[in-house]
Amino acid sequence: PTGSLLYLYGPHQGDETNPKHDDGTSKEITLSIPFTFYGKSYQTAFVNNNGVISFDEPVRQYTPDPFPLADGRPFVAPYWADVDNVLGGDIFYRQTTNPALLADISQDITQYFPKSPFTATWALVATWDHVAYYGSTSQKGNTFQAVLTTDSKIFYIILNYWDIQWTTGAASDGDAETGLGGTPAHAGFNSGDDTNFYNIPGSQTDAIINITTTSNVRVPGRWVFRVDDFQVTGVDPPQLNNCWL
Repeated sequence: PTGSLLYLYGPHQGDETNPKHDDGTSKEITLSIPFTFYGKSYQTAFVNNNGVISFDEPVRQYTPDPFPLADGRPFVAPYWADVDNVLGGDIFYRQTTNPALLADISQDITQYFPKSPFTATWALVATWDHVAYYGSTSQKGNTFQAVLTTDSKIFYIILNYWDIQWTTGAASDGDAETGLGGTPAHAGFNSGDDTNFYNIPGSQTDAIINITTTSNVRVPGRWVFRVDDFQVTGVDPPQLNNCWL
């Protein structure tokens, strides 16, 4: 869409499309540049229908658990919830070295992290396009995107939230008509060790529906993180209007 946060996606961009399977996943993606996440390098990834990009193993779990996970699965959760692409929507992904796209990504990241000049050499773009929730009796769909990118030294993940209309599938105690309630979606990063993780504010609460309005880089709906040596980019504290407490 014009004016969208989203980088271009879809079959005309060369994207592959995930099978129509509840709790399904992409095939194993062999990364043309190994991706470093929390200090470990990974050669393979999966784009999972339930709003997760995982390393080494697929993730089919549909009700999110809080991070840190005890079982040591390293993954990023752009929007972990019970997607059902049989009922609606598509999940697309591609690895790319397209110069125009890499120039856009480089410009964005350099703007957010001016102290570390960055020229992207590779990206994996995964997009959940108007995906429905399990048990849905509505037309609601969520559209969001995750971009893994590197210059072969520094590794970043960009999360773009364009249109979020539901938080919860019916098997997670959500309401079939509204897609709300129950155990809402989780957004964040799980390192795979027991200690390192990051939860985007609002995760697993009803407030996660508002993730299109929040950011850590002053672009509503966009969150960007350096993930090789994971660094939290500061969320600006609420202004106190100069009142002395």
